[in-house]
Amino acid sequence: MQTLFKDVFGFLNFFVGIYEGIRKLLVPPKAYSWQTFIYLSVFSWAISFLAVGYVKSLIAFCGWLFLIAGTAWYTTDDPLRVPGTFMPVGAVITGFLVSVFAFGNPVDIITPRTIILWPTIAAIITAIPDFIEGTDTKTTAKIPKPEVREKIIVLVASCMLISCWIQFYFLMDNWLTQYPSLLIDNFERSTFVVRIAEPETTTETETTTETESTEKSPKIPENGVVILDGLQIRIEAELNKKPWSQIERWLLDATKEVRILGNQVIDQNLGEYEERKLWRVEARVANIKTGYRLDLLSIWIGPSSNPKGYYLQKSCQVEPIAVSATTSRIPLREVEETNAVAEIECDRLSKFIAGAPPAQR
Repeated sequence: MQTLFKDVFGFLNFFVGIYEGIRKLLVPPKAYSWQTFIYLSVFSWAISFLAVGYVKSLIAFCGWLFLIAGTAWYTTDDPLRVPGTFMPVGAVITGFLVSVFAFGNPVDIITPRTIILWPTIAAIITAIPDFIEGTDTKTTAKIPKPEVREKIIVLVASCMLISCWIQFYFLMDNWLTQYPSLLIDNFERSTFVVRIAEPETTTETETTTETESTEKSPKIPENGVVILDGLQIRIEAELNKKPWSQIERWLLDATKEVRILGNQVIDQNLGEYEERKLWRVEARVANIKTGYRLDLLSIWIGPSSNPKGYYLQKSCQVEPIAVSATTSRIPLREVEETNAVAEIECDRLSKFIAGAPPAQR
């Protein structure tokens, strides 16, 4: 029985210890403490949900100030340092809250600017106490000793460098989002950009390059394929089953006609990308035995590691077809005195070609 009482009292003492720890953490030892600021911030946010207009914004603003003050106070009572530096972990947490408060927005609290400025703000918060001396009720400004100033300069400069690298990451991410065709380029010599994984392409391609056959060919730009596929649909609708005499007149001015249709395709399919301004559509027409070959070109005029750039090509054969009332469709050369219409057939795949496009004839 005595052993049973010992176990029960030990179990109760365990819960009493947990309760005392939580009570010590949550109940302020005095009115002027970090817990008071945290509770004021929670209270301010709760009240702000019931307010409207500028009053709501004012109360939420005060809530942020209370949260930052309470967090800074709590994390500096017994500071834990970031390994290898004299920066308190509390300064990192407070710097994040200040960055979110200053540069966040109601829609997206954590923005790229919030992350970019976080290390620099944390370094400034770490350095502020070295410029202040005094007690809780009376403080004066001071100039730190030379050795302390040296440590502050190194810390702030290092954090600013980290901010610059984070900014560079977001800049590159934005570039590659708005200009995805840059991903096909070769980054092996780059000091800053590392390709973690090869970009996936769902479109089969035929690749032609001016380099040696043993060199790895770049990936085909998906947006270039989208342009040619959309242009093919419009060209087929424009030419198929039209009178042959009308088609020959159209082919005489093919460059202008294809450019107009190509610009429509670019505006429709690439409207969300800034790189839409770096694609140009052209056409090349050549005579063949059975009719004409129409080459559709989507030309990249943006930056490229190849000084001559690159372009994509899709070839179409435009041939006259005779249609009579008593016979099925047959080539015009086998039927006389019938009305000729055009038939167009385009390649299924787009060809990637590194180099300058062929000159117009």
